[in-house]
Amino acid sequence: MNRARQAIVGATRTCPHCSTTILESANVCPACRHHLRFDSGNAQEAATRSVPLHVEGTIRHPPGGVPWEYSMVLTIRNGRGEEIARQLVGVGAVKPDELRTFTLAVELFAPEGANARK
Repeated sequence: MNRARQAIVGATRTCPHCSTTILESANVCPACRHHLRFDSGNAQEAATRSVPLHVEGTIRHPPGGVPWEYSMVLTIRNGRGEEIARQLVGVGAVKPDELRTFTLAVELFAPEGANARK
């Protein structure tokens, strides 16, 4: 990656496919999974990627009764406990004898050649 294309760590851009805000350094959009660029950085990125948090849970509605409604809300807090992001991810209903599985994964990686944000 040449110096002119180096990104500031944490800089964002918009995915041209789905318009989600993503990291500028991303080669694949984590929301729609479209490839954004094909370069030699993919091997380096894969080698430095880790998933320090992965949580999965299932809600199963028992047979009978009334449907349940749900709202999936994601909140991110900084080291002082201050809320820096809050987003409603999805809403829906679970009818009797249905189930929903929810997964949360936080992926970390060190983009090659990026400068630290000051």
